[in-house]
Amino acid sequence: MVDSSAVLGVLSVYVAGVVIPGPNFVAVAHKAASATRIEALAVVAGIVLVNLFWASCAILGVGIVFAAFPWLAFAVKVAGAAYLLWFGARLIVKASAGKPQPLAQAPVGSVRQAFTQGFATNIANPKSVAFFAAVFSSAAPPHESIGTFAAMLGMVFVVASSWYGFVALTLSHSRISSAYRRSKAWVDRVCGGVIITLGVRQFMR
Repeated sequence: MVDSSAVLGVLSVYVAGVVIPGPNFVAVAHKAASATRIEALAVVAGIVLVNLFWASCAILGVGIVFAAFPWLAFAVKVAGAAYLLWFGARLIVKASAGKPQPLAQAPVGSVRQAFTQGFATNIANPKSVAFFAAVFSSAAPPHESIGTFAAMLGMVFVVASSWYGFVALTLSHSRISSAYRRSKAWVDRVCGGVIITLGVRQFMR
């Protein structure tokens, strides 16, 4: 039996957590504007997979684990912030590395790389860890039935896929991607700066 009130409670907090811009949004937006649509959707797939993983952990009690072992939560936060700093710095360094080429069909390797980028960005995203460990887990009552557990994960899949998929499809439009290629250097620097700022904020919290 599915506890609809529990699912709706989780839905209300999850939607707010997803739509607030963070590293995941920047990663999808940048890939959508700078690469092919299939690569942008591959980033989305990596992000959604990690969201399902963190949601499962939250429902099963990862918040309790982090409360019992605060050093583990701190280690995850530091590792994630370090990755964001590296990712942002890499964007800035590569911002002026030659003129962007016209987009062609994405090879299998680049799609796999895009999926890995989405996965790594989200798994190392301190915002995601904090949200699922604190907010999401508090909204998900303990000891839920398998049906309710599955419904919550289904909700996470639909919401995350819909939102990030919308961002990927919208920003991969030919006019937007063409505008990006004309302004690649400064757009990459802005995206890199935003990600570095998010990483620094995590170190300071």
